[in-house]
Amino acid sequence: MNKLLFITLIVLLSQVLRAQDVSLLTYNIKYDNPKDSINNWENRKTFLISQLRFYSPDIFGTQEALFHQLQDIQIALKQYQFFGLGRKHGDEEGEHCAIFYNKNKVQLISQNTFWLSQTPNRPSKGWDAALNRICTYGVFQKKNSNDRFIVFNTHFDHVGKKARIESSKLILKKIQKINTQKLPIILMGDFNLEMNTEGIRIILKELQDTNLAAGKNAFGPVGTFNGFHFHKPVTRRIDYIFSGKDDFTILKSGILSDSKDCHYPSDHFPVYTELLFKNN
Repeated sequence: MNKLLFITLIVLLSQVLRAQDVSLLTYNIKYDNPKDSINNWENRKTFLISQLRFYSPDIFGTQEALFHQLQDIQIALKQYQFFGLGRKHGDEEGEHCAIFYNKNKVQLISQNTFWLSQTPNRPSKGWDAALNRICTYGVFQKKNSNDRFIVFNTHFDHVGKKARIESSKLILKKIQKINTQKLPIILMGDFNLEMNTEGIRIILKELQDTNLAAGKNAFGPVGTFNGFHFHKPVTRRIDYIFSGKDDFTILKSGILSDSKDCHYPSDHFPVYTELLFKNN
């Protein structure tokens, strides 16, 4: 075979394969609390944003972000657009579970937000939760591809034990109701639940943990919640990216413990994954 033709075929093949995979990241970026002193948003946002720029996921979900934090990220990362509502009143106030997407890589088809409560269609607090909690989702299509998929991004309550269990059940019911076309599913966020808890076991009946499914292609520490304690082992894993069991091949997954000058950019580590659509 002509050498130039061979190289051209390899390049075209790599482009086709790239169109068939999707990279995602979930990140509790810690809300902007001036009382955090050295770890306040102004001191860590530059490194956090550069971290996002380096990994450059097609889609990333944030938890705890206030609207001005979302704006800071979007201003710096101009190829991304975000959507989502504040959990307090369904406007710009309060913490968001926003989803950012690279406009050059994926197209947003539709989006919405619901509350983790008995009245999910309006701002509300559910069961024994301490705060309003939400789940934001978007239907996407890969550019230069027919692949459509749905991404859900959430943040479970940190107090309510029943609320966390019922939130798992509610999200699975919502996925079933929303996903009438049987599209590939991704669920990510801060679940405030470790692996051996009932809420996670409920989710794993329907979805797979991409970090575990990656096997030898998983990288990083065991835990995701570091509490800004740089010199302590991180063993508590409460942040996850789940996917439909028959939707994707898990190419790789990482819990990203990047730091600068002995400081973490957030009190949670982000979780990153690359997925290959199984229909291809």
